[in-house]
Amino acid sequence: MTHDFDAVLLDFDGTLFDTAPDFVGALNALLAELELAPARLEDFRRLSGSGAKFLLARALTAQDAKYADSELEALVPRLLEHYYVRMTNETVPYAGVVETLETLRSAGVPLGICTNRGHKSTATLLAHFGLDELFDTVLCGDQVAAKKPHADHLHEAATALGVAPSSVVMVGDTETDVAAARAARVPVVAVSYGYSPTPASALGADIVIDDFAGLPAALVSLSTKSA
Repeated sequence: MTHDFDAVLLDFDGTLFDTAPDFVGALNALLAELELAPARLEDFRRLSGSGAKFLLARALTAQDAKYADSELEALVPRLLEHYYVRMTNETVPYAGVVETLETLRSAGVPLGICTNRGHKSTATLLAHFGLDELFDTVLCGDQVAAKKPHADHLHEAATALGVAPSSVVMVGDTETDVAAARAARVPVVAVSYGYSPTPASALGADIVIDDFAGLPAALVSLSTKSA
């Protein structure tokens, strides 16, 4: 595998891990406390990567449940409590993720995670699946001054990896990931199986892959395009 990038930066939810079942499970635990009907996973899967408050707000709106913003804010910690209890129940790496990361790592490619989720849950999931040692840096939303889509999130990760910010490639599933890459002026690969409400083909990524196992070939293709 020959490519021109010094490191690969990866999103977490919807790119490496299918975390939606546990997010929606936590949401339903809270909705039950509020004496509201459960949310269907198929209706909320693609919203689960947008943050706890957003997910909760959409679920309440869907049932015409009226909550002031201050009330909504007060419910978010309870939603996260439910999530922390169950976040390893149904979450799994997407097909091909582990094997592909191991292939990249064996080829000497530095790997970093750039995610807007918090460090606590990110570290817990990586350790649970024994994948923490595959990454040279993990930079979460509560560890940076400006998270994605700000370019600084990617720049900080590149600095932590000891490479030039312009020499990385971003891999993600949503508009936020593509916007961060564009702001950082680096190439971006989008996966089509993630949580984006907008089709991956319409996000403006340099390459779209349908299977994470296609990432090494995508990196080679991007290098060829830039040559």
